[in-house]
Amino acid sequence: MLSSESAKTVTATLPAVSGAIDEITALFYEKLFTAHPELLRDLFNRGNQANGSQRQALAGSIAAFAGHLVAHPDSRPDTMLARIAHKHGSLGVREDQYPIVREHLFAAIAEVLGDAVTDEVVRAWDEVYWLMAHALIAIEKRLSAEAGVQDGRVWRPYRVAGRIQETDEVATFLLQPADGAPVPPSRPGQYVSVQVQLPDGARQIRQYSLSGQPDGGLQISVKRVAAGRRAGAPSEDPAGEVSGYLHAYVHGGEILYVSPPFGDVVLSEEDGEGPLLFASAGIGCTPMIGMLSHLAAAGSRRRIITAHADRSPATHPFRTDLRRLTDKLTHATAELWYEEGLQDSGELQGGGELQGGEGLRCDRAEQGTAEAVTVRTGLMDLTQLSLPAGTTAYLCGPVPFMKAARTQLLAAGVPAARIHYEVFGPDLGLS
Repeated sequence: MLSSESAKTVTATLPAVSGAIDEITALFYEKLFTAHPELLRDLFNRGNQANGSQRQALAGSIAAFAGHLVAHPDSRPDTMLARIAHKHGSLGVREDQYPIVREHLFAAIAEVLGDAVTDEVVRAWDEVYWLMAHALIAIEKRLSAEAGVQDGRVWRPYRVAGRIQETDEVATFLLQPADGAPVPPSRPGQYVSVQVQLPDGARQIRQYSLSGQPDGGLQISVKRVAAGRRAGAPSEDPAGEVSGYLHAYVHGGEILYVSPPFGDVVLSEEDGEGPLLFASAGIGCTPMIGMLSHLAAAGSRRRIITAHADRSPATHPFRTDLRRLTDKLTHATAELWYEEGLQDSGELQGGGELQGGEGLRCDRAEQGTAEAVTVRTGLMDLTQLSLPAGTTAYLCGPVPFMKAARTQLLAAGVPAARIHYEVFGPDLGLS
């Protein structure tokens, strides 16, 4: 809880800080990486630094936390804090790194705002910073303890037992612990961090959803990220360093360093046996197929609607698995949207080819039935679906897609509390 004096100061200065937050965070990262280049090399995503999305996420989280403290002094934005803590936990962020961040963040604030940063302002915003930091540290310690790791020591060697080429752009990697010990427990919808050493010596980290958990191992699916310009972006985003490395050099037998599973966007027991909607676009189908696999293995009789949007059947990962799992579940249907439509009926067939290593394998036999699958041409429109009362929705895909899907669901009467979403990369929010 923010003290009354600090609350007054933060309320008075929040517009100025918010107005300059982009400039502040840009200068903060410049100062941080000048003093600690190892953080850019071995912890932060260099691609997200290049396109500015990490800066936007930091700016948004600080402003949102401060705004919540002054608007709701008796509560915390726990959903936001939990999401950040899960990301930090999977990256191995340590408690002793928070003072480093504070030093360079406040140096940037002072430089950007100049004489407006009085001792009173510093004290107030310092209180904001440490309220947020200590909340995150506490959550991260609990998550690490649950995962069986301490002091940011999250990395464990896994052998690549096999590779499945799902599409031209997406590959699934089957991972087994190299030390022979059991795999850590996971919940459907969670992700792991993967660390690889690139040719320049950097140890870059990326997070990938679990697309399944075969016996004795983990399964992740990775889309090769090509260079390109996002809508509204000032410059072209660089190609994905880690995804490019995995696609080019990892085929079976290699060792990757992987964190325990983290992530708070998981199937909730609080929803009981109510209806579910899984809505995804592109590679956003990875956590959804993991959840669907779990429900199929458990013999769930819940009403389940899986909605997926893609460019075409050829670019749709797990399309065969989706049909097979939909057929296996008693009350499940799949709704598919393809921007380019269908060229021929054979495009809905096919699956991945297993390459490399022995051990973990996945059944890719086509068993789906046409009656359970509806295919449309164009962009996903959830207003075309009849959603049962009490539906809980899970969204994953590009942020513009999730914003549109969330808007459609809210208009359809799905409460905001029942709409969960997972973001690949920095969480810029959907509001």
